[in-house]
Amino acid sequence: MKIFNFKLVIFIISIIFGVVFAIPSLLQTDYGKKINLGLDLQGGLHMLLGVNTHEAVTSKMKSIATAVKYFSDDEELLIDGLTVENDSVIFSVLDKDEMPKIDKMLSEISGLDISKDNLEYRLKLTEEETIKTKDFSVAQAVETIRNRLDQFGLSEPTVLRQGESDIVVQLPGIKTAEEEKAARDLISKPANLELMAVDEDRIEQVYQMTSSQAASYGDLILEDINNPNKKYLVKEIPILDGSQIVDAQVAYSQSNQPIINFTLNSAGARIFGDFTGKSVGKRLAIVLDGKVYSAPNINERIGGGSGQISGGFTVAEAGNVAIALRSGALLASVNLLEKRSVGPSLGADSIKASMIALVSGTVLIFLFMIAYYRRAGVIANIALVANVFILLAVIALFGATLTLPGMAGIILTIGMAIDSNVIINERIREVLRNGASVHKAIEDGYSNALRAIVDANITTLLVAIVLYAYGSGPIKGFAVTISIGVLTSMLTSIVGTHGIYQAILPKIAKDKDNKKWFGVK
Repeated sequence: MKIFNFKLVIFIISIIFGVVFAIPSLLQTDYGKKINLGLDLQGGLHMLLGVNTHEAVTSKMKSIATAVKYFSDDEELLIDGLTVENDSVIFSVLDKDEMPKIDKMLSEISGLDISKDNLEYRLKLTEEETIKTKDFSVAQAVETIRNRLDQFGLSEPTVLRQGESDIVVQLPGIKTAEEEKAARDLISKPANLELMAVDEDRIEQVYQMTSSQAASYGDLILEDINNPNKKYLVKEIPILDGSQIVDAQVAYSQSNQPIINFTLNSAGARIFGDFTGKSVGKRLAIVLDGKVYSAPNINERIGGGSGQISGGFTVAEAGNVAIALRSGALLASVNLLEKRSVGPSLGADSIKASMIALVSGTVLIFLFMIAYYRRAGVIANIALVANVFILLAVIALFGATLTLPGMAGIILTIGMAIDSNVIINERIREVLRNGASVHKAIEDGYSNALRAIVDANITTLLVAIVLYAYGSGPIKGFAVTISIGVLTSMLTSIVGTHGIYQAILPKIAKDKDNKKWFGVK
């Protein structure tokens, strides 16, 4: 018989694949893909954030007010007193004949509770829409924070919703106070960009005004980002908000200072162009998170849907703001409810303890297999080592994060892998005891063991899939490791060892010593 057969060739190729792609992780080389270690293995930052969901309702009502203002300006309808008060939008129509147009526009906004008193409108969200808005604000915060952290360059951050309004954030690899502060600032930054018209008629009175007096005119008093003593009086209803931004990039001014160039979508570009065309000679305040970054004069209509934010940024600050703007504004602010730092030394202790369990368990399995099954046990041990290398290689290539439960999954996989070889060897020994030839014993042994091995592994794989679908964080890591381990163990035990037996069958038959090869007379 030929030494090489297709099963042995597949097994050898799998071993080479496993060794090549597992070495970067095992030796921590400078090249190749490596396994990402989770928070519990390499240390990092664990945070519990609370989302202020009521702010999402206020934000939505501001957006509705902006839509009403743009529609009335575009259709040249006369409205007065447009303001947001107690999560309600209030305005009056000056011409009763124009009410049907307003009614038609408002009917296209879902979830609105509209009440009218003569010419005055009061808009609120329905109770159902309020609940949906709050729920969406949490889901949007999870997605936005995850996008920001991905663009920030942190490897494998975990961002999960917990309960109705809380978010769990785990950041492996955060080790210094500077890294922690940068991550926290990026996460908590609302990045709420608004373009607001400066109230040119009353701007000179801003230093003598109170906030309540400004509100009576439909205005807000905002501070300059670089000088808190400098005040701006701006219209409460923004011309545009950050929801129309499609891109934001760091650039440099003529004086080589970092600035942020932003681009609006088509609807935002149209609104921006129309407003600047009607407001030549006036000022437009660029407001980010309630602070005025600049208030340039409008010299001409600005088309193209692009703008610029300058405010004495450092390079790092400009980069973080650009990331936040690209990822989208948080509909509601977040508060830090709990913070827990996991030191690298604790992670190293976890790895050490896991490695002791892995090595000691493997050694005991090796000794038992050799003592009980003799040379068949050696073949099973070869398949076991190959299984570990292939498993680590696949985890590294997938870019999966290895956590402490994942380490437990690897150790459990070793037990599952050797279990398949035990079943195969026992089936071979049963046939040999009945006086069959070695060739028939091996083929019948694999044939008889195949169903039991496949059934057991498929049920384990199904459970792992369910754990991954409904689990979170560490549970997902455990499920991924077990799933990969099930597939690799079937490859090494069913295909690999069978290929080895087929290659050395002439030698086994020639020796005629079943006890030496299989531990049975």
